[in-house]
Amino acid sequence: MSADTMAPEAAAAGFGVTPAAAARIAAIAAREGQPGAGLRVAVDAGGCSGFQYRFGLEAAAQPDDLVVERDGVRVFVDAVSLDLVAGSELDWNEALIGAHFVVRNPQAVSGCGCGVSFAVA
Repeated sequence: MSADTMAPEAAAAGFGVTPAAAARIAAIAAREGQPGAGLRVAVDAGGCSGFQYRFGLEAAAQPDDLVVERDGVRVFVDAVSLDLVAGSELDWNEALIGAHFVVRNPQAVSGCGCGVSFAVA
């Protein structure tokens, strides 16, 4: 698989990872002393709009995870969360108010000002 292609199951699910997000995941994992770790992207109930994104480093995927690889970095999405983020893209954003991961989710019909919480129809 080339650096800019997704695994077939990731393409079918429509979850992508930008080069900027992949680079930041690699940097965070290296800084935390876990250079082979992947980033878990999950959706939890809560937040001001109904759902919120959760991010964390994990050593390995779980059996039901979608694993998206980009530039040697892995992103894990569990099956339940995938229903809520299908068609999305994970990116890294640096702005004056701070730097953070951004999920561009076409299923989100509204969100809060912080960008972490969202609602679906």
